[in-house]
Amino acid sequence: MLTGRTEQKVRVADVFPELIEDLAPEDQRLVRQYGVAHLEVLSPGLWHPRRELQPEPGHLGLLVLEGLLTRDVVLGETLATELVGRGDVLRPADHDGEEAPVPFDIVWHVLEPTRIAILDRDFARVIGHWPEAMEVLMRGAVSRAQSLAVTLAVSHLRRVDTRLLIIMWYLADRWGKVTPRGVSVPLRLTHQTLGRLVGAQRPSVTTALKQLAEEGRLTREPDQTWMLHGEAPETLERLREERSTGGGHSDLD
Repeated sequence: MLTGRTEQKVRVADVFPELIEDLAPEDQRLVRQYGVAHLEVLSPGLWHPRRELQPEPGHLGLLVLEGLLTRDVVLGETLATELVGRGDVLRPADHDGEEAPVPFDIVWHVLEPTRIAILDRDFARVIGHWPEAMEVLMRGAVSRAQSLAVTLAVSHLRRVDTRLLIIMWYLADRWGKVTPRGVSVPLRLTHQTLGRLVGAQRPSVTTALKQLAEEGRLTREPDQTWMLHGEAPETLERLREERSTGGGHSDLD
């Protein structure tokens, strides 16, 4: 996969206005003018983050400006996936899985054309004048941890169809668009990727997706994105339904 070099620069607040939404107009102008970062442009495929993207103390990390990636944690023959998108803050150079008590590896895939701002020491020195802007970046880092906790909780549910339905509504909350036909989730996620998100094998995911389609809850669009129909489920109600019927496909076999 070709990776854009860092000669390109970007005024971060121009493409990520959330950074300055709580600032006074004059402060917004200053951040727009001086909050400049190097830009990394990624095309779909495998991504091998270069160490020089995070080369020195004081580096805040990488801010995803647009696009979609997966971060796969590979532990032996087991693989778990995290979705990463706009507003997330990454620090891939901090990976120490090879020295962990049980070694693991990290594999990155770019699913859609992606642009990343490199928040180096110079950018950190500038943005540090505005705690409100720093808070936005901190929020981007914390939200990843919160998303992972939700994904972990979903993966513990017994039925695969329940896991898929809940994770899709969770993704819709971030990426979804309301349409006359339902809530569009414009993410081209394969059955295999969905399985890695919810801790299920691909055949089980295929069976569960067929069941959800028959129920009129979730369908795949011709462009390979997804459409949620009806209202978001009440999680506890869905779980009560599981316990009372004992139905649905489990991936515990």
